[in-house]
Amino acid sequence: MPKGSIKVNEPPPPTLTVPPEHSTKYKGVKHTILVMSGKGGVGKSTFSVNLAVSLASMGYRVGLIDADINGPDDPKMLGVSEMKLYARDNLIMPVQSKYGVSVISMGFMLPNENTAVIWRGALRHKAIKQFLEDVYWENTDFVIVDFPPGTGDEAISVAQLIPEATDGVIIVITPQEVALLDAKKVLNFAEMLKVKVIGLVENMSGFVCPHCGNEVDIFKKGGGESIARSNNIDFLGRIPIIPEIVNSSDSGVPAVTTDRTTKKIYEEISTKIVKKLSGKPKG
Repeated sequence: MPKGSIKVNEPPPPTLTVPPEHSTKYKGVKHTILVMSGKGGVGKSTFSVNLAVSLASMGYRVGLIDADINGPDDPKMLGVSEMKLYARDNLIMPVQSKYGVSVISMGFMLPNENTAVIWRGALRHKAIKQFLEDVYWENTDFVIVDFPPGTGDEAISVAQLIPEATDGVIIVITPQEVALLDAKKVLNFAEMLKVKVIGLVENMSGFVCPHCGNEVDIFKKGGGESIARSNNIDFLGRIPIIPEIVNSSDSGVPAVTTDRTTKKIYEEISTKIVKKLSGKPKG
């Protein structure tokens, strides 16, 4: 057997090249919230849509940027996927949903919902910049930015284009250990780009049987609260697996408008966010 040793080189420290541009055209928004997850399948878009509708039901003017260029699902969840965009005074007008949320999405610009967007990073950056700068957001209390999974081009673009306007990121995770590992990557992303962390939400936290009322922890439970505590960030709440949330999302009717339990959970999370960002709820 050959003898010897293998030398492993240390990886270089991570670096980020910050573009020279900072957007000066993103105006009229009081609070901008970034919703991120370290992995797919955690229900981030469902959370973003229901959070937006919950805030709108509290009397706030809410906008939603669907920043998932490849998988723009937010229009379907709000029941506006058949709507078309139009311009006024050289600005794109976001689509108005009947739930009080204005939304912009790549989904409105595609020939049909089966069209694949095959774009490299430069085009993604340009699209995100247009969503921020060329869309009418005047007099909006909250704009929620729903990102694709991970810490890629779309998230970097927003964090670097509007650093002064960004209030922070909400991290959505599920309780299992793999998801907790990915959440730490989002925390690292926020630290590297100097983005504040508003808090963490544990989604799919237990399943409540609609027949007997018993709760089963399918993906474990409590991991989100643990990672929030160990990183000294706010834990915003748990959202259990509720069949109504899935059914409502597919039918274009946000669950916060139809299910009493879901509405209460999101009202509690929304109130925590409002208090943290503006001191007290509206009203």
